[in-house]
Amino acid sequence: MMKGFNKSAIVFMSAVLLMATMAVACTKKPDTGGAGGAAEQKFRMLLASEPPSLDPGLAQDNNSSTVLRPIYDALTRMDSKGEVQPAAAEKWDVSQDGLKYTFHLRKDAKWTNGDPVKASDFEFAWKRVLNPAMTPPAPYSYQLYYIKNAEEYNTKKISDAAQIGVRAKDDYTLEVELKSPTPYFLSLVSFYTYFPLNEKAVKANPAFAAEANTMVTNGPFILKEWRHNDSLTLEKNAGYHSAKDIKLTQVSMKILNDAGTMLNMYNTNQIDWAGRPTNEFPVDQLPKLKQDKAVNLQIKGIASTYYYEFNTKAEPFDNVKLRKAFSLAIDRKSIVEKITLGDQTPAHGLVPPGIRGESKTFREEVKDDYFKDDVAEAKKMLEEGMKEKGYSKMPAVTLIYNKSEAHKKIAEAIVDMWRQNLGVDVKLEVQEFGVYIKNRQSGNFQIARAGWGADYNDPMTYIDLLQTGGGNNNSKYNNPEYDKLIREAYATSDQAKRMKAMAQAEKMMIADMPVAPIYYYTGIWAQKNYVKDVFVDYKGDVNFINGYIEK
Repeated sequence: MMKGFNKSAIVFMSAVLLMATMAVACTKKPDTGGAGGAAEQKFRMLLASEPPSLDPGLAQDNNSSTVLRPIYDALTRMDSKGEVQPAAAEKWDVSQDGLKYTFHLRKDAKWTNGDPVKASDFEFAWKRVLNPAMTPPAPYSYQLYYIKNAEEYNTKKISDAAQIGVRAKDDYTLEVELKSPTPYFLSLVSFYTYFPLNEKAVKANPAFAAEANTMVTNGPFILKEWRHNDSLTLEKNAGYHSAKDIKLTQVSMKILNDAGTMLNMYNTNQIDWAGRPTNEFPVDQLPKLKQDKAVNLQIKGIASTYYYEFNTKAEPFDNVKLRKAFSLAIDRKSIVEKITLGDQTPAHGLVPPGIRGESKTFREEVKDDYFKDDVAEAKKMLEEGMKEKGYSKMPAVTLIYNKSEAHKKIAEAIVDMWRQNLGVDVKLEVQEFGVYIKNRQSGNFQIARAGWGADYNDPMTYIDLLQTGGGNNNSKYNNPEYDKLIREAYATSDQAKRMKAMAQAEKMMIADMPVAPIYYYTGIWAQKNYVKDVFVDYKGDVNFINGYIEK
């Protein structure tokens, strides 16, 4: 016993401890909701596949981005309303002409190796993406073309990276010069291609993103464990500058791509979240699930489009009339009403509802009435296209898609439409996600399933997808007039002029049909009632950064 304590003091302290214990016992504690679990801030969800890349400069899919966004801090972050919030940058200044952005970084931000997060980390990461010698090339390098001389450097028109308009003025001040005013630039820099990288870690190990223990990150969570093709585990980053605002201590992501098993895991409390953004529900059970209040199914329109892309450089879809024939022969209304069953709407354009326009949404201002599903016209286009190609019969055609029950059912329905409406048999080929991505990128396909979600809230995130040479232009579409309209939209801050140019570009592209839009997505997910402040944003991404578990 410590000297100086007497019996009455011990009695008094015992009473105080008893009262404190009673107070704690009467306080409501958060719970995971797991079977018999103690109060734990652990969130459990699924990924549909192994992330193809956790290198922010190479990532380009939902599975990768779902992991990347919580483990990195960009300059800005988007909230549940789609509004820009400070992240690694605590504030910024924008010049009167809209061409210069000066970001002031937080001084209390650190990398997981203890290094301070500096402006030079952003400069290094952005110039790495733009480096024409990067292997493999960054698919999203074009997203940095808003920056002065970025495109010129990436396309080898200039060789001096110092001419790119991004510069660390000092450790905590990043200066960015743009090619032309870009109203959505603050939203754009929240995208993962704009994430910073710890230069020391990347140069020490070029394969830094291949394993959990070699990744040096700066976000609210740390990638603690990566069991390849099985699971990933994130843990709260105690060294994060706003760690006090992060309630979840762990996020587990089991890799699973089976809709029935996912639903069973959700119903038996093995996961807290099911569905969007990486997984899908069994489509034939959606009507029943909508009526089951215990499931807590959520359906929300999101800014994403489901489509098929044609390889415009390969037989037979190097012919525009054959592309049109296959697109016009699809009964989109039947697809959403009989196959997908998730309140989706047929798509006849590329830009989905929910994306901002001039004063309303773009889709309210510019109707997607570019074409109609028309079997008679499809047959006409097929006949004319075959004649132009010199075909007496159509060559063999294969449609590839990544493993998914919904993708399979949609593909089977559309192939049946092509058989009945055009008399053309199309082979289906299901591929693992990583293989499917590589085949699309390399042009090793004729028709491929595809989908595109917004990277930022502006029509340009869809329109420049198909610009010549774009890293995600898997169709290899090439139209100088289309590219010219994109440049016109890039070059002005006048919203009316921008929207007009993008509307003309979309109309022109749809007329050439490098892609066949099919439907506008809805986000479909289920969350346990005890999951709080986890949300699906306007573009369909899940955000659990400020979430918590409460029962």
